[in-house]
Amino acid sequence: MDNHRLQALHDAGQSIWLDYIDRTMLHNGDLERRLTDDVLTGMTSNPTIFQKALAEGTAYDDQLRAAPASLDVKQLFELVETQDVRDACDVFADVYHRTNGDDGYVSIEVSANLANDAAATIEEAHRLWATVNRPNLLVKVPGTVEGAKAVRQLITDGVNVNITLLFAVKAHERVIDAYIDGLEARVSKGLPIDKIASVASFFVSRVDTEVDKRLEVIGGSARQYEGKAAIANAKMAYQLFVTKFGGARWNALEAKGARVQRPLWASTSTKNPAYRDVLYVENLIGPDTVNTMPPKTIEDFRDHGIVARTVDADMDRARGELAAIAQAGVSLDDVTDTLLREGIASFEKSFETMTAGIKAKVAQLHSSKI
Repeated sequence: MDNHRLQALHDAGQSIWLDYIDRTMLHNGDLERRLTDDVLTGMTSNPTIFQKALAEGTAYDDQLRAAPASLDVKQLFELVETQDVRDACDVFADVYHRTNGDDGYVSIEVSANLANDAAATIEEAHRLWATVNRPNLLVKVPGTVEGAKAVRQLITDGVNVNITLLFAVKAHERVIDAYIDGLEARVSKGLPIDKIASVASFFVSRVDTEVDKRLEVIGGSARQYEGKAAIANAKMAYQLFVTKFGGARWNALEAKGARVQRPLWASTSTKNPAYRDVLYVENLIGPDTVNTMPPKTIEDFRDHGIVARTVDADMDRARGELAAIAQAGVSLDDVTDTLLREGIASFEKSFETMTAGIKAKVAQLHSSKI
């Protein structure tokens, strides 16, 4: 299979992670094949992905049927998700070791309903970290104010973290600071930092979806900026990344083996059919980045993606577009606050739907024994 565009994307400094997981692909050789064919070096999961995987087929039936009756629905979900993520970590173990821990990570997410509770997030993250028990695991924590507090403590404790649902540059700065604070706390305790990893999942296409909706209402000349906000916003996040992971403070940590917290571009499938289907991949390519893509976006990029360093190109244009959007009457702060609330609510809904599905499936499996 021709993967030269995907290989070129990887060679440009961007890791390709699969935004999908199911048990079948973990055991039929499909994931191993994708490591070569799709140049994959990691994988992400979330409640929505697991909801789809559990709803389709019978891959989870045997484990659910054999699970202790004492487990509640949430515990049953953790049972199946931690097994899948552990198995995925093992598939990516060679990548992890070959890159000396720079890549090869798989993510698992804490419950979205804990997004505004740092203490509960820390507790669940530790449980997931211990249960999966793999060095190439990333525990996903929502990028709220309380989530940032949790990130600082988890990094201090030596837990790898993927901060998710980042829409605003100010939220991105908050979690970068939490990561650096956590590393410094470890150093102050005489603990090593060379094995700690973190990514900051900055969501892209959903920003355009919300901004475009508001620009359409305003109408007129404002509509020329539809499809411009998301990429410009992400480019600002990358500029922040470059600034924060430079200078004396960071250099002192880097000398002790610290790794940068890479920006991870999430929500990069194109939602608006009027836009190019690889828009949010082609325009955010550059060093020290990750793009987590669903299978279709990977296939689209394999077929016709164009590779060039774009993540820090045309910065004056990006700033001008954001300024024009603000002048037109769209508050990016309000947009990103709205998207964070909606993102948490969406993940909560997916979790509720998924647990209801597990409950129904368990009932069905048990009734079939009778």
